[in-house]
Amino acid sequence: MLNIKVVRSKQLKEKPQDETKLGFGKIFTDHMFLMDYTEGEGWHDARIVPYAPLPLDPATVVFHYAQEIFEGMKAYRTADGSVQLFRPDCNAKRFQDSADRLCIPRIPVEDYIQAVKAIVDIDRDWVPHSDGASLYIRPFVFANDVGLGVHASKHYIFCIICSPSGAYYAEGLDPVRIYVEDEYIRAAPGLTGFTKCGGNYAASIKAGELAEEKGFSQVLWLDGVEKKYVEEVGSMNIMFKIDGKIYTAACTGTVLPGVTRRSIIELLKDWGYEVIEGKLAIADVMKASEEGKLEEVFGTGTAAVVSPVKELDWEGKVAYIGGGKIGELTQKLYDTLTGIQWGKLPDTKGWTVKVEKQL
Repeated sequence: MLNIKVVRSKQLKEKPQDETKLGFGKIFTDHMFLMDYTEGEGWHDARIVPYAPLPLDPATVVFHYAQEIFEGMKAYRTADGSVQLFRPDCNAKRFQDSADRLCIPRIPVEDYIQAVKAIVDIDRDWVPHSDGASLYIRPFVFANDVGLGVHASKHYIFCIICSPSGAYYAEGLDPVRIYVEDEYIRAAPGLTGFTKCGGNYAASIKAGELAEEKGFSQVLWLDGVEKKYVEEVGSMNIMFKIDGKIYTAACTGTVLPGVTRRSIIELLKDWGYEVIEGKLAIADVMKASEEGKLEEVFGTGTAAVVSPVKELDWEGKVAYIGGGKIGELTQKLYDTLTGIQWGKLPDTKGWTVKVEKQL
């Protein structure tokens, strides 16, 4: 168990008055969690301090060789005023998998969850009260050795910051248009596609910018070898309802194992749907559309929860989905998952974790 020292901010920030204008990741709370790693000593000096810039040398390793990982989570305020997390153990375990791949020392699951609970607890007044808004939580670790040699760092900083946030997409839950990218790739076997590391996202920006210029909201990535099979969309996993069955890419090294993805698959199976995790060619998706069998398409992720898709554009061909409206199953998944997260529906899965008042 961590011994977390707390230094409270002497000057608290003014909290947003209008929670409908929070945006995403623009406003930050009063405090942050920090913990250091030193080779031979391990993780040490867990502390919560006032939110402030981090002083770093220009030669800090992370600036040059990108040895870092991160996670994305949310804290939700329920009707009775309590605050809860959603499956934090899954994020903690994925954080460990990312750490292994980037040669970063693991943080024990119980320590990760304790740290998240502690920072959310001290800044619980920042958890929004309005429907649909939440406190976004960003844990991250980065190498902070000073020097320009290419090797694993001997020192790291674990930091958690929080941001009260509204809807991830400006369009809300309205279906979006997706551009299928077949030139650039997001990941390839043996690389870091299954991790949450900044390099994956930096490499995706170019295609995202080009898609946006063409009027699309997101990019659908194909596999990095044959550029044939669907993998992810933007910063989310993606699922296709074709002729009554649900198809999604398998998490076999190039696809991020999303916590929302995992939860939705469990719900779908509970409801009797056949979920097929494996290779799905974009050509087969377009064919299904032509045959009237492509019933629903939706992205899944922590920030957006569920994002319905109304159009796929690939090689000049366009697949129109659901008449531009949210599919019945997509809506049910969104309502069910957010209902559990905000405590509006009973949690029969044991997915939610209360953040008790401690500090």
